[in-house]
Formats: sequence, C-alpha cells, structure tokens
Amino acid sequence: MDEQPEAVAAASAGRPLDRRAELSEFLRSRRARLKPEDVGLPDFGRHRRVPGLRREELAQLAGVSVAYYTRLEQGNGRNVSAEILDSIARALRLTDAEHAHLTHLAKPKEHKKKPAARQQQVRASLRQLLDTLDGVPAYVAGRRAEILAWNRMAAAVFGDWSELPAGERNWARLVFLKPEYRELYVDWEQKAIDIVCALRMDAGCYPDDPRLSALVGELSVKSEEFRRLWATHDVKEKSHGVKRLNHPLVGELSLSYETFRVADDADQALITYHAEPHSPSAEALRLLASWGTDATRAVLSP
Repeated sequence: MDEQPEAVAAASAGRPLDRRAELSEFLRSRRARLKPEDVGLPDFGRHRRVPGLRREELAQLAGVSVAYYTRLEQGNGRNVSAEILDSIARALRLTDAEHAHLTHLAKPKEHKKKPAARQQQVRASLRQLLDTLDGVPAYVAGRRAEILAWNRMAAAVFGDWSELPAGERNWARLVFLKPEYRELYVDWEQKAIDIVCALRMDAGCYPDDPRLSALVGELSVKSEEFRRLWATHDVKEKSHGVKRLNHPLVGELSLSYETFRVADDADQALITYHAEPHSPSAEALRLLASWGTDATRAVLSP
C-alpha cells in the first residue's frame, strides 16, 4: 500500500518523519507477512479476515498481553524494554537489520547520534586510500545514500560524479531519477530495493533529519517505483554480493562488492568492487582503466 498523501507531503516539505507512525507501520507490515503455519499456529483458512497474523496471535508468540502489544503497534514504544523488543523480534522472525530498526524506532533515547544535519566529511587518509586502489572501483557512501568520495575507477564504471552538482551525488537520486542508471544495472529493481532499504535504516536512526525527509518527499513525488518500495517498510544493511552492469563501453560486467564500515564513523562505508581474476569482467576493467577520462564520461549523459 502506498504511503499516505499527508506523509508524503510532510516529507516533501522537509518536516521530520513521524517516528510513532514509522513504528506502527513497520510492525504492521512485519506481522502481515507471516502466515499462521509459518509459526506453528493453526490456519482457519477462509475464516481469517486479516492478512498475516492477528495481533493476539503475535502477542501470544511474544509472551506479552494483547493490550501491551496493541499499544506498541499503535506507536507507543516509550516504556518498552529491550527484552520485550527481543521477544517481539523473535516472534516476527526479524532479521538482524530489522531488529536493529525496530529498536531505533521504539527506543531512540538509548542511541547516541551525531547531529543529523552535520556535513559529512571523509578523512584525508581515506581519500588517499581510494586513490591507491589501482584498478579497483571504490567509493565512500554516507547517510541518505550520499556519495562522498570515489576513485578514478569508480568514475570509469559508474560515471564521473564530479560532473554533477553536489546535491545530485546521491545513489537514490541517481537510481530513481537518472535513466542512465536504469540502463546501467542489469537488475535495476534489486539495486532500487537496496537503496530504499538503506534509506529506511537511516530514517530509523535519524527521523529528525530534514535533508533525509526532503529526499524521501522528493523521490515520493517524482518516482512511482520509489513510492511503492518505500511503502514496504523493508530494511537491509549493505554488506556484500555481486552486481551485474551493462556498461556502455565494455558491455556486461559481473563485479563482486564488499562493504567496510569506517571505524570512527559508522555512518560511512567504503565499498569496493572487483572481478574474478582472468575473467571477461577483469579484462573489461583493465580496458576501462587504460582509457582514462574517456571511460569516466561514458555512463552519465553530458
């Protein structure tokens, strides 16, 4: 189900996201995806009038009263304990990322956070490290899916982000608003899901961030796909995997990526890409590296 129009309007205006509403919708969405047979409960088939588990069934599984769980699902998580959240997370079969997101939404005061609006800075030594990764596309991403720093090989593979205004150096804007990136990613839908899941995690940690709210509002207005994915309330932390690209100069690339959280700033991550040795993708990366600036201008339209 799409986000409510008033929620989209509030985000578009840059107003903070409503943490109570986020908590309520997240719990409802996680409960709705579970079937009774998934958790060992009898299924009454056509007599069930709601998708997924009922509140009383979830409360029973979590070992709490129906009234207690109902208050929590209505967005009132002020006095909930970590132990109760753990029980509810187990009952809902939450992943580690979903469990962390639930905790951020329900008990925000237990999490020390930097000012959300503070400008993100990349350490000089980390920028130097990017430059030394010869032949390895790599970049540093921060909150709100912002691209903070990158090396020459990243520009050759993903486009020369220095040609964009600073405000457009953002994965969410690139993926949802730039047609070049729909062509670049063989599985564009999965890339879009990854971006939205990461933004949802940020929203749980920083609901008062006006720039994040404005970004969500802008994308909700401009992209039907973003609205659809945002309404799922799915969350996931970026870690590792394989991305397939359709590069305009060298054709298909199959690249493995790894994500490394920056030790002194968990909001920043170094993401590197590499190809299997002696593979066609490895040869394609070698060609891109040899073409220099000609390669960096191939993805993004002037």
